[in-house]
Amino acid sequence: MADLKYYDVILRPVVTEKSMNMMAEKKYAFYVHPEANKAQIKEAVQRMFDGTKVKAVKTMNLPGKTKRRGMVYGKTAARKKAYVFLTEDSKEIEIFSGL
Repeated sequence: MADLKYYDVILRPVVTEKSMNMMAEKKYAFYVHPEANKAQIKEAVQRMFDGTKVKAVKTMNLPGKTKRRGMVYGKTAARKKAYVFLTEDSKEIEIFSGL
């Protein structure tokens, strides 16, 4: 397994209608490094966003899809998604405040 630093774990937030509705309940979705585990994701969120306290982390692996262009078959990259649940007394994550 690669030696991941906390700033390498979170790749980008997931911006969908479902993830925007979850923000009211202090639940956030991120695309994370495929080799990151739940403990690393929890540490990364707490260190990157001041005042946040993570209650739970749920992850899912998204395998690559098979795509075709003419007779040539290929595969898109596999990704990993994490849902981060914050505690009630935690501050909200600022990157989502303007959306």
